[in-house]
Amino acid sequence: MNISIVIVNWNTKEILKNCLQSIYEQTKDIAFETIVIDNGSTDGSVEMIKGRFPEVVLIENDENRGFAAANNQGIAIAKGQYVLLLNSDTVILDNAIEKTFKFAEENPDSGVIGCRVLNSDKTLQPTCFMFPSLVNRVLFTGYFYKLFPKNKFFGRERMTWWNRNTQREVDVVTGCYMLVSRKAIEQVGVMDEIFFMYAEEIDWCYRFKQAGWKNLFTPDAEIIHLGGASAIRHKAERALLKDKSDILFMCKYWPKWKVCLGVTLKGLFYLTRLLVIFPLYIVKRKQSYRDIINNHLAGLKYLLRFQYCSKDN
Repeated sequence: MNISIVIVNWNTKEILKNCLQSIYEQTKDIAFETIVIDNGSTDGSVEMIKGRFPEVVLIENDENRGFAAANNQGIAIAKGQYVLLLNSDTVILDNAIEKTFKFAEENPDSGVIGCRVLNSDKTLQPTCFMFPSLVNRVLFTGYFYKLFPKNKFFGRERMTWWNRNTQREVDVVTGCYMLVSRKAIEQVGVMDEIFFMYAEEIDWCYRFKQAGWKNLFTPDAEIIHLGGASAIRHKAERALLKDKSDILFMCKYWPKWKVCLGVTLKGLFYLTRLLVIFPLYIVKRKQSYRDIINNHLAGLKYLLRFQYCSKDN
C-alpha cells in the first residue's frame, strides 16, 4: 500500500462526495486506500459513503471528536507507506496524489509534504507559513503583511512574497493536504489531541522539524480547496476555537511571560479590527460585517477570561 488517504468529515456530504469522486478519478497508478472518519454527521454523509463509495473504509463516531482525534483514528488503521491527511472540501487535480508520492520518494528525509492549493476559481490560495513567534504576531496584528506583501520581513509569517511555484522547505504545511511519512509518524507520534480544531498541524510540523525531518512544499501537484466547510458551521465560536488552539500551542512551547505577550497581542488584534468593522456595519448593515463582529467579540471574550497556561483552558 503506497498511500492511505485519511479524511475527517463533519456534515459536508456534497463536497465530500466531490472529493471522493476526484480521488478515484485522478489516482490510478499507485496502490491506495481511502479512510473516512465521520464525526457524528447528521446530513446523510454516512449513507452517501455507503451507497456511492462502498470501497471506502468508514469509521463512524457518535459525536464530533475534533480534527486531530479523528485523524488519529484513521492513522491507527492506515496501511500505507505514507498517510495523506486530506480535507473533505478539496478536489484532486491532475494526478496530484501520485505526483506528491513521487516527490516524497525522491525526498526520503521529508516528514510532511504539501502541494499547491487553488481556490474554486483556480486563483492561488496561499498555503504554508512560519511557526508562531512574537515577531510574527506583531506583524500580523499590525497588518504589515497586507501593507507590504512583497517584503520578506513584513510578509514573513504568511510568506506573502512567495507565489508557491517553487520547491521549498517550510515550517508549517497547511492541514488541508499533508502527505506524511509513516517512518516520521512512528518516530514523532500522531497528532496531539489537546487541539480540537486549528493549530494541530502547526504542532505536528513543529515536532517533525524538531526531530530532524523536513517539511517540504512541491508546486508540481495541485488541488482545489474550498476552505472552512466544517469550520464555518461553528460561526462565532470559530474565534474561540482558533484562539484556544493558538494559546495551547504557546503554552506547550513558550515560557509564561511570552504567552502573556502573545495573548495580549491577540487581544489588540481583535480590538483594532472591531474599531474598523463596527462603523462599517453601522453604515452598510452587511451581514458579513456582523458575522466578523460576532466572531471577534467571541474571541475577545475568551481572551479576557483566559487564565494563562491553565490546563482548564
